[in-house]
Amino acid sequence: MQTKGLGKLSLKDYKPLGDVVFEYLRDAILTGKLKPGERLMEIQLAEKLGVSRTPVREAMKKLEQENFIEMVPRKGAYVKDIHAKDMLDVLEIRALLEGFAAFQAASAMSDKDIRDMEKLTEKFEKAILLEDKEGMIETDNKFHDIIYKSTKNDKLKEIIKGLQDQFHRFRIIYFSEFDDYGNISEGHKEILEAIKLKDGEKAREVAEKHINIVERSVLEWSSEKHVRKGK
Repeated sequence: MQTKGLGKLSLKDYKPLGDVVFEYLRDAILTGKLKPGERLMEIQLAEKLGVSRTPVREAMKKLEQENFIEMVPRKGAYVKDIHAKDMLDVLEIRALLEGFAAFQAASAMSDKDIRDMEKLTEKFEKAILLEDKEGMIETDNKFHDIIYKSTKNDKLKEIIKGLQDQFHRFRIIYFSEFDDYGNISEGHKEILEAIKLKDGEKAREVAEKHINIVERSVLEWSSEKHVRKGK
């Protein structure tokens, strides 16, 4: 277990220590500091984080429950791999949610949010030129968050919130493995233009197309790299 990106915990928060460790390790997985397939050893993690083994054990149980790690009999805990099928499952859900969200946002989005999306579109293009993958991930996330929040649909936002960790982890892997950033940038522009025109059906169409293009990239990548599919 390398855990090079991990350091001592900040214990300023008044949450139970097990929750603090869980959030810290979850964020390390989401940001790629802990890599897919990396082994997690309870004793080493406790020493690295400066805590006892009990909160680490509690955190790892919760990480397993939330599908971030898997326990392999007689081997221990590992950061869960994301297979091509996992990616495609996430994309199927995203296509439905993004299409619906864009449809609703077209009639509900404020002028301020539209201006913010325009700025993010420009920022994404600058990140492409600078080959700044972290900047692309952050900007892409903010772009879609504005659409979700603009719907004023609390149930939709609740569903998306429950899936955000999976969406974010997928983004990190996608931007690490693929280089079709131009397609993503064009998708952002098309979605924004439809929303500015308050054309809900067009916004739905281009939002779904945006995700379908990503899906095709994943399928091609899976075929070329012979990625092992999940069950």
